[in-house]
Amino acid sequence: MITDTWWVDKIIDQLQQFVQSFDLFGLKEYWLYLDRRLFCRLEDVYKSTVNKLRTSLYRYYVINTIQKGNLEKTQEFFQKQALELQSQAEWRDWFILPFIPAPEQNPAFSPYFSRQWADTFLVSLHNFLSVLFQCMHILHFDSNFRLVQLFALQTESRDQRDGDEMVHHKLPAYPAKSKDAAQSKDVKPLSNQLSTSEPASSQQPTNQSRIQDHEKERKELFSKPPQTPERKVESLEVEPPSELPSEPPESSAAAEGGGLSAEQPFIKLSQEEYGEHHSSIMHCRVDCSGRRVASLDVDGVIKVWSFNPIMQTKATIMSKSPLLSLEWATKPDRLLLLGSGVGTVRLYDTDAKKNLYEMNIDETHPRILSLACSPSGSSFVCSAAALSRSGNVSGQLLLWDTKTVKQQLQFSLEPEPVAINCTAFNHNGNLLVTGAADGMIRLFDMQRYESAMSWRAHDGEVYSVEFSYDENTVFSIGEDGKFIQWNIHRCGVKQSDQILPQDATGPFVLSGYSGYKQVQVPRGRLFAFDSEGQHVLTCSSSGGLIYRLTNGEPALDRVLSLGGHKAPVVTVDWCSAVDCGTCLTASMDGKIKLSTLLAQKS
Repeated sequence: MITDTWWVDKIIDQLQQFVQSFDLFGLKEYWLYLDRRLFCRLEDVYKSTVNKLRTSLYRYYVINTIQKGNLEKTQEFFQKQALELQSQAEWRDWFILPFIPAPEQNPAFSPYFSRQWADTFLVSLHNFLSVLFQCMHILHFDSNFRLVQLFALQTESRDQRDGDEMVHHKLPAYPAKSKDAAQSKDVKPLSNQLSTSEPASSQQPTNQSRIQDHEKERKELFSKPPQTPERKVESLEVEPPSELPSEPPESSAAAEGGGLSAEQPFIKLSQEEYGEHHSSIMHCRVDCSGRRVASLDVDGVIKVWSFNPIMQTKATIMSKSPLLSLEWATKPDRLLLLGSGVGTVRLYDTDAKKNLYEMNIDETHPRILSLACSPSGSSFVCSAAALSRSGNVSGQLLLWDTKTVKQQLQFSLEPEPVAINCTAFNHNGNLLVTGAADGMIRLFDMQRYESAMSWRAHDGEVYSVEFSYDENTVFSIGEDGKFIQWNIHRCGVKQSDQILPQDATGPFVLSGYSGYKQVQVPRGRLFAFDSEGQHVLTCSSSGGLIYRLTNGEPALDRVLSLGGHKAPVVTVDWCSAVDCGTCLTASMDGKIKLSTLLAQKS
């Protein structure tokens, strides 16, 4: 049976053929035809969505001409579209595109060269058309003039000019559906292999039955108020950062235990692997711009790599001394802070590929366990610990100036100096939260440089801490396997207390042949939030797990398993520079998976 989804696939396939063959005239004519036959029937509230989709389609075409090295077609586009586009604000900066030497590296245009943006646009267009077909039954209108017949008449003159050349942009005849045919309600993501076979032609209904069907469909359409389609269509947006459709397509990577529910908040568009490490990963962090990743393994090898538009290693840093921590500087974001096991912190320039400074922290506390750069980039905090691993290890928390490369002060750690395992600033750098080996969380006022409050948070060490999205609470994971949300306005008051599986909190164990067993204590970030703070990504034995945060519920609501790993995941990060977010999951076999997600916004 030919479904609405089949029709949508054919339309998307046809548009892609025009783009790949650099047929600008065919692309414009085809979109104009869709506008006359489909989009013009929408209410005025949806016109802006249609215009944004058209803009993104044209940009998709232009980017393809550049990626394929066809500069002649790039210039042709702007010459032929100049009158139409030069007065539109969203195209004002695009007319310089043909004259930029490397536009894919230009900050203004680089997002459009990424596969994530292309996937986002195609899925958004697919979902928009799917909602349109399912809710409006447009193609049943004017049955005397079938869709393909009208389009054939429209392009007849072009056919004559082209002679025997095949016209690829005709839509196949739309077969009449039986009354018992069930309509598909799932909006599926665009497949890479779209069907190109023509459907069997259906028997033409009589004139009277066509009139009756037309009247029936017309009454159905105009008697129904625009309910769910209104919300779904309004949320479509494909400009970086993009607003994505709220209708949940069926993902190719469903959560374990079944397919995705109707409330599935994410689609996994793709998953790539970075395999340049040869030992277990300790840290894996994306910079604040979302363009580069720094990853550190237990052998002390650091890789700086990019994933947009392609995965590529930018720098490899080998260290004679063991490295224990890393953090991206915020301004400029090309700088990387590297903490060692011999009491030093290095400031490394990833563009120039050289060390700028090496700071000697404290010989009596040589293990640099955690680094955190302030949002302003003017300073960073450094946690230094003694070598002893028995009992409560002595430690220091220091503030350093990144410009003068000098220590500004040492924080007081009450009730006694202890090793700080993890640190995190809030958005403006006025607050600093730390988690320590004694199970305490300490909140520091960075304007007064003193402790604002502290409380016992976990039985055992605190492994990872982060501020919540609204910064009224902090979340922590500890050695006791608990994931706890704390109210920072009421010292030590829990807002939620949930148990995580052991493979989410560590210690992490990798078993091999002949009883071989490798054990790794948590070092890097154990959880990360999405751009709106409603979902959390955690570690697991086979890949990242995404949960929906619940208020006060005894258990987290699991929504998606990213999978892909054969060894335990030991650290995660979530890049939300655009709504088409990227999840990083790094494991004990040295593999890092980069999962691109499409957010389903409500």
